[in-house]
Amino acid sequence: MTTVRYLVTDVARSVAFYADVLGFEEVERYGPAMAIVRLGDLDLWLAGPASSAARPTPDGRQPGPGGWNRLVITTHDVAALAGKLRDAGATFRSDLVEGPGGTQIVVEDPSGNPIELFQPA
Repeated sequence: MTTVRYLVTDVARSVAFYADVLGFEEVERYGPAMAIVRLGDLDLWLAGPASSAARPTPDGRQPGPGGWNRLVITTHDVAALAGKLRDAGATFRSDLVEGPGGTQIVVEDPSGNPIELFQPA
């Protein structure tokens, strides 16, 4: 089992995105502060502004969503999944990119966290 924490701006909206569009199962919800969703062996912790993970660090930095580190979701039809996400209004950081290992595209969740959709060659 792997656990990843993403900071999000709206827990309910993020749960809907991961569950309704990407097929995650909602496991737990802690009010508007945090939720846990699961896909296979991945638990994704969606930590909202009211969560302890969103508190400023001792040096004053404010945690927030975004960046380029990302979780990767493997799919058998990356183009179809990307189309489903486009229909749902998702924002993409890239077009489909083909490489020696397969095809990928990077999409953002509702808070701007990157997700790589990957189809092996």
